[in-house]
Amino acid sequence: MERDLWSGLAVFAAIMEAGSFARAATRLGLSASALSHAMRSLEAKLGIRLLDRTTRSLAPTPAGEQLLLRLRPAMAAVQEGIAELDQARDRPAGRVRVNAHRPGAVHLVLPRLAVLAQRCPEVAVELVVNDGLVDIVAERFDCGVRHEGGLQGDMIALRISEPMALVYAASPGYLAEHGAPATPDDLGAHRCISYRHTSSGTLHRWDFMQDGQLFDRAVPGSFITNDVDLMRDAALAGLGIVCLLQVQAAPHLAAGRLVEVLPGWAPRLAANFLYYPSRRQPSAAFRAFLEVMRG
Repeated sequence: MERDLWSGLAVFAAIMEAGSFARAATRLGLSASALSHAMRSLEAKLGIRLLDRTTRSLAPTPAGEQLLLRLRPAMAAVQEGIAELDQARDRPAGRVRVNAHRPGAVHLVLPRLAVLAQRCPEVAVELVVNDGLVDIVAERFDCGVRHEGGLQGDMIALRISEPMALVYAASPGYLAEHGAPATPDDLGAHRCISYRHTSSGTLHRWDFMQDGQLFDRAVPGSFITNDVDLMRDAALAGLGIVCLLQVQAAPHLAAGRLVEVLPGWAPRLAANFLYYPSRRQPSAAFRAFLEVMRG
Protein backbone atom coordinates (compact mmCIF):
# COMPACT_ATOMS: atom_id res chain seq x y z
CA MET A 1 0.00 0.00 0.00
CA GLU A 2 1.38 3.38 -0.93
CA ARG A 3 2.42 5.59 1.96
CA ASP A 4 0.03 8.48 1.24
CA LEU A 5 -2.96 6.14 1.10
CA TRP A 6 -2.11 4.54 4.45
CA SER A 7 -1.56 7.98 5.97
CA GLY A 8 -4.93 9.13 4.67
CA LEU A 9 -6.68 6.07 6.14
CA ALA A 10 -5.07 6.79 9.52
CA VAL A 11 -6.29 10.38 9.34
CA PHE A 12 -9.82 9.22 8.45
CA ALA A 13 -9.88 6.84 11.43
CA ALA A 14 -8.55 9.55 13.76
CA ILE A 15 -11.21 12.05 12.64
CA MET A 16 -14.01 9.56 13.20
CA GLU A 17 -12.64 8.54 16.61
CA ALA A 18 -12.31 12.17 17.72
CA GLY A 19 -15.66 13.24 16.29
CA SER A 20 -14.31 16.44 14.75
CA PHE A 21 -11.47 17.75 12.60
CA ALA A 22 -10.38 20.13 15.38
CA ARG A 23 -10.06 17.45 18.08
CA ALA A 24 -8.35 15.06 15.67
CA ALA A 25 -5.90 17.79 14.67
CA THR A 26 -5.03 18.43 18.32
CA ARG A 27 -4.42 14.74 18.98
CA LEU A 28 -2.28 14.28 15.87
CA GLY A 29 -0.37 17.53 16.28
CA LEU A 30 -1.49 18.80 12.87
CA SER A 31 -3.64 21.66 11.64
CA ALA A 32 -7.31 21.18 10.78
CA SER A 33 -6.57 22.40 7.25
CA ALA A 34 -3.91 19.71 6.85
CA LEU A 35 -6.46 17.06 7.86
CA SER A 36 -8.99 18.48 5.41
CA HIS A 37 -6.39 18.28 2.64
CA ALA A 38 -5.54 14.69 3.60
CA MET A 39 -9.23 13.69 3.52
CA ARG A 40 -9.78 15.31 0.10
CA SER A 41 -6.71 13.51 -1.22
CA LEU A 42 -7.90 10.16 0.21
CA GLU A 43 -11.38 10.52 -1.26
CA ALA A 44 -9.87 11.47 -4.63
CA LYS A 45 -7.61 8.39 -4.61
CA LEU A 46 -10.49 6.08 -3.67
CA GLY A 47 -12.96 7.80 -5.97
CA ILE A 48 -15.72 7.94 -3.36
CA ARG A 49 -16.87 10.31 -0.60
CA LEU A 50 -16.23 9.00 2.90
CA LEU A 51 -17.50 11.89 5.06
CA ASP A 52 -20.64 13.99 5.20
CA ARG A 53 -19.54 17.23 6.82
CA THR A 54 -21.46 20.39 7.70
CA THR A 55 -20.63 23.32 9.98
CA ARG A 56 -22.40 21.51 12.85
CA SER A 57 -22.06 17.79 12.22
CA LEU A 58 -19.70 15.13 10.96
CA ALA A 59 -20.67 11.61 9.96
CA PRO A 60 -19.36 8.84 7.71
CA THR A 61 -21.15 8.11 4.46
CA PRO A 62 -22.39 4.52 4.00
CA ALA A 63 -19.14 3.79 2.15
CA GLY A 64 -17.15 5.43 4.94
CA GLU A 65 -18.99 3.35 7.55
CA GLN A 66 -18.15 0.15 5.68
CA LEU A 67 -14.51 1.18 5.46
CA LEU A 68 -14.39 1.92 9.18
CA LEU A 69 -15.68 -1.57 9.99
CA ARG A 70 -12.57 -2.98 8.29
CA LEU A 71 -10.18 -0.21 9.27
CA ARG A 72 -10.72 -0.14 13.05
CA PRO A 73 -9.72 -3.75 13.80
CA ALA A 74 -6.81 -3.47 11.38
CA MET A 75 -5.46 -0.37 13.12
CA ALA A 76 -6.03 -1.96 16.53
CA ALA A 77 -3.94 -4.92 15.39
CA VAL A 78 -1.17 -2.57 14.24
CA GLN A 79 -1.21 -0.78 17.61
CA GLU A 80 -0.97 -4.11 19.43
CA GLY A 81 1.95 -5.06 17.23
CA ILE A 82 3.72 -1.82 18.08
CA ALA A 83 3.05 -2.44 21.77
CA GLU A 84 4.62 -5.89 21.46
CA LEU A 85 7.70 -4.38 19.84
CA ASP A 86 7.86 -1.82 22.62
CA GLN A 87 7.86 -4.59 25.22
CA ALA A 88 10.89 -6.13 23.54
CA ARG A 89 13.02 -3.00 24.14
CA ASP A 90 15.86 -3.23 26.61
CA ARG A 91 14.79 0.15 28.02
CA PRO A 92 11.22 1.54 28.13
CA ALA A 93 10.66 4.43 25.71
CA GLY A 94 7.72 6.47 24.50
CA ARG A 95 5.14 8.90 25.82
CA VAL A 96 2.63 8.44 28.64
CA ARG A 97 -0.42 10.76 28.63
CA VAL A 98 -1.98 11.43 32.04
CA ASN A 99 -5.14 13.38 32.86
CA ALA A 100 -5.35 14.48 36.50
CA HIS A 101 -7.20 16.96 38.65
CA ARG A 102 -4.89 19.72 39.86
CA PRO A 103 -4.26 18.48 43.43
CA GLY A 104 -3.46 15.02 42.05
CA ALA A 105 -1.18 16.44 39.37
CA VAL A 106 0.70 18.74 41.76
CA HIS A 107 0.89 16.62 44.92
CA LEU A 108 0.82 13.02 43.65
CA VAL A 109 2.05 12.72 40.06
CA LEU A 110 4.63 15.48 39.69
CA PRO A 111 6.68 14.60 42.82
CA ARG A 112 7.26 11.06 41.48
CA LEU A 113 8.36 11.99 37.97
CA ALA A 114 11.95 12.69 38.97
CA VAL A 115 12.31 9.01 39.90
CA LEU A 116 10.83 7.99 36.53
CA ALA A 117 13.20 10.33 34.69
CA GLN A 118 16.16 8.80 36.50
CA ARG A 119 15.10 5.21 35.89
CA CYS A 120 13.72 5.61 32.37
CA PRO A 121 15.11 8.73 30.67
CA GLU A 122 13.52 7.77 27.34
CA VAL A 123 9.99 7.89 28.75
CA ALA A 124 8.20 11.23 28.29
CA VAL A 125 5.15 12.19 30.35
CA GLU A 126 2.40 14.53 29.17
CA LEU A 127 0.44 15.65 32.24
CA VAL A 128 -2.85 17.40 31.44
CA VAL A 129 -4.63 19.14 34.32
CA ASN A 130 -8.41 18.94 34.22
CA ASP A 131 -10.64 19.17 37.29
CA GLY A 132 -13.74 17.96 35.42
CA LEU A 133 -14.69 14.41 34.46
CA VAL A 134 -12.93 13.15 31.32
CA ASP A 135 -13.41 10.06 29.15
CA ILE A 136 -9.77 9.02 29.06
CA VAL A 137 -10.37 6.41 26.35
CA ALA A 138 -12.09 8.82 23.96
CA GLU A 139 -9.49 11.51 24.67
CA ARG A 140 -6.63 9.01 24.19
CA PHE A 141 -5.07 9.27 27.62
CA ASP A 142 -3.18 6.34 29.06
CA CYS A 143 -4.59 6.96 32.52
CA GLY A 144 -6.41 9.39 34.78
CA VAL A 145 -6.15 10.47 38.42
CA ARG A 146 -9.35 11.18 40.36
CA HIS A 147 -10.94 10.65 43.75
CA GLU A 148 -12.66 7.32 44.21
CA GLY A 149 -16.12 8.65 43.30
CA GLY A 150 -14.89 10.11 39.98
CA LEU A 151 -13.52 6.94 38.36
CA GLN A 152 -14.83 5.66 35.02
CA GLY A 153 -16.33 2.20 34.85
CA ASP A 154 -14.52 -0.85 33.48
CA MET A 155 -11.14 0.45 34.63
CA ILE A 156 -8.23 -0.91 36.60
CA ALA A 157 -7.74 1.37 39.62
CA LEU A 158 -4.55 1.82 41.64
CA ARG A 159 -4.79 3.66 44.94
CA ILE A 160 -2.02 6.28 45.07
CA SER A 161 -2.89 8.27 48.19
CA GLU A 162 -4.54 8.08 51.56
CA PRO A 163 -7.61 10.26 52.23
CA MET A 164 -6.46 13.90 52.15
CA ALA A 165 -7.26 16.35 54.94
CA LEU A 166 -9.01 19.65 54.25
CA VAL A 167 -8.57 22.90 56.14
CA TYR A 168 -10.51 26.18 56.29
CA ALA A 169 -8.34 29.27 56.41
CA ALA A 170 -8.16 33.03 55.88
CA SER A 171 -5.48 35.70 55.98
CA PRO A 172 -4.68 37.50 59.26
CA GLY A 173 -5.80 40.75 57.67
CA TYR A 174 -9.22 39.34 56.76
CA LEU A 175 -9.73 37.93 60.25
CA ALA A 176 -8.66 41.18 61.89
CA GLU A 177 -11.38 43.01 59.96
CA HIS A 178 -14.18 40.42 59.92
CA GLY A 179 -13.47 38.08 62.82
CA ALA A 180 -13.47 34.29 62.65
CA PRO A 181 -16.54 32.04 62.30
CA ALA A 182 -17.25 29.79 65.29
CA THR A 183 -19.43 27.27 63.41
CA PRO A 184 -20.27 26.57 59.73
CA ASP A 185 -23.56 28.43 60.23
CA ASP A 186 -21.55 31.63 60.76
CA LEU A 187 -20.16 31.49 57.21
CA GLY A 188 -23.32 33.15 55.88
CA ALA A 189 -22.04 36.43 57.32
CA HIS A 190 -18.56 36.06 55.81
CA ARG A 191 -16.88 36.45 52.45
CA CYS A 192 -16.04 33.02 51.04
CA ILE A 193 -13.85 31.93 48.16
CA SER A 194 -15.80 29.39 46.11
CA TYR A 195 -14.98 26.80 43.47
CA ARG A 196 -17.10 26.32 40.32
CA HIS A 197 -17.02 22.82 38.83
CA THR A 198 -15.99 22.94 35.18
CA SER A 199 -17.97 19.88 34.12
CA SER A 200 -21.32 20.74 35.75
CA GLY A 201 -21.05 24.50 36.19
CA THR A 202 -22.27 24.22 39.79
CA LEU A 203 -20.70 25.87 42.83
CA HIS A 204 -18.98 23.49 45.21
CA ARG A 205 -20.73 22.99 48.55
CA TRP A 206 -18.38 22.91 51.52
CA ASP A 207 -18.24 19.69 53.54
CA PHE A 208 -18.09 19.53 57.33
CA MET A 209 -17.76 16.77 59.90
CA GLN A 210 -19.36 16.74 63.35
CA ASP A 211 -19.61 13.73 65.69
CA GLY A 212 -18.69 11.43 62.83
CA GLN A 213 -21.48 12.77 60.59
CA LEU A 214 -20.68 14.40 57.25
CA PHE A 215 -22.83 17.28 56.01
CA ASP A 216 -22.44 20.13 53.54
CA ARG A 217 -23.35 23.79 53.26
CA ALA A 218 -23.74 26.27 50.43
CA VAL A 219 -21.54 29.27 51.24
CA PRO A 220 -21.73 32.82 49.86
CA GLY A 221 -19.22 33.17 47.03
CA SER A 222 -17.68 36.61 47.12
CA PHE A 223 -14.92 35.33 44.83
CA ILE A 224 -15.49 32.38 42.47
CA THR A 225 -12.99 30.53 40.31
CA ASN A 226 -12.40 27.10 38.78
CA ASP A 227 -8.74 26.93 39.83
CA VAL A 228 -7.70 25.71 43.29
CA ASP A 229 -4.35 27.52 43.19
CA LEU A 230 -6.13 30.78 42.44
CA MET A 231 -8.38 30.12 45.42
CA ARG A 232 -5.31 29.88 47.64
CA ASP A 233 -3.89 33.08 46.18
CA ALA A 234 -7.20 34.88 46.72
CA ALA A 235 -7.15 33.89 50.39
CA LEU A 236 -3.58 35.12 50.73
CA ALA A 237 -4.75 38.43 49.24
CA GLY A 238 -7.38 38.74 51.99
CA LEU A 239 -10.45 38.14 49.81
CA GLY A 240 -12.14 35.77 52.26
CA ILE A 241 -12.26 32.31 53.83
CA VAL A 242 -11.17 29.38 51.70
CA CYS A 243 -11.34 25.59 51.81
CA LEU A 244 -8.01 24.00 50.78
CA LEU A 245 -6.18 20.74 51.02
CA GLN A 246 -4.04 20.64 54.15
CA VAL A 247 -0.97 19.92 52.04
CA GLN A 248 -1.70 22.96 49.87
CA ALA A 249 -2.21 25.31 52.83
CA ALA A 250 0.49 23.93 55.16
CA PRO A 251 3.43 26.19 54.18
CA HIS A 252 1.26 29.30 54.40
CA LEU A 253 -0.18 28.26 57.78
CA ALA A 254 3.32 27.61 59.09
CA ALA A 255 4.52 31.02 57.89
CA GLY A 256 1.50 32.83 59.33
CA ARG A 257 0.27 34.00 55.93
CA LEU A 258 -2.94 32.02 56.53
CA VAL A 259 -4.71 31.17 59.79
CA GLU A 260 -6.91 28.11 60.28
CA VAL A 261 -10.58 28.73 61.08
CA LEU A 262 -13.27 26.26 62.16
CA PRO A 263 -10.72 23.79 63.58
CA GLY A 264 -12.16 20.33 64.04
CA TRP A 265 -14.91 20.82 61.44
CA ALA A 266 -12.96 19.89 58.28
CA PRO A 267 -13.40 16.34 56.91
CA ARG A 268 -10.99 14.34 54.75
CA LEU A 269 -11.39 13.85 51.01
CA ALA A 270 -11.59 10.35 49.56
CA ALA A 271 -8.36 8.68 48.49
CA ASN A 272 -6.98 9.27 45.01
CA PHE A 273 -6.71 6.54 42.40
CA LEU A 274 -4.83 6.21 39.16
CA TYR A 275 -7.10 4.40 36.70
CA TYR A 276 -6.60 3.02 33.20
CA PRO A 277 -8.46 0.83 30.67
CA SER A 278 -8.61 -2.86 31.54
CA ARG A 279 -8.77 -3.96 27.90
CA ARG A 280 -5.72 -2.15 26.57
CA GLN A 281 -2.28 -3.75 26.34
CA PRO A 282 -0.01 -1.46 28.41
CA SER A 283 3.21 -0.29 26.80
CA ALA A 284 6.58 -0.72 28.47
CA ALA A 285 6.65 3.04 29.08
CA PHE A 286 3.29 2.94 30.83
CA ARG A 287 4.31 -0.07 32.93
CA ALA A 288 7.39 1.88 34.06
CA PHE A 289 5.17 4.86 34.94
CA LEU A 290 2.83 2.59 36.94
CA GLU A 291 5.73 1.13 38.88
CA VAL A 292 6.82 4.60 39.94
CA MET A 293 3.27 5.62 40.88
CA ARG A 294 2.92 2.53 43.05
CA GLY A 295 5.83 3.89 45.07
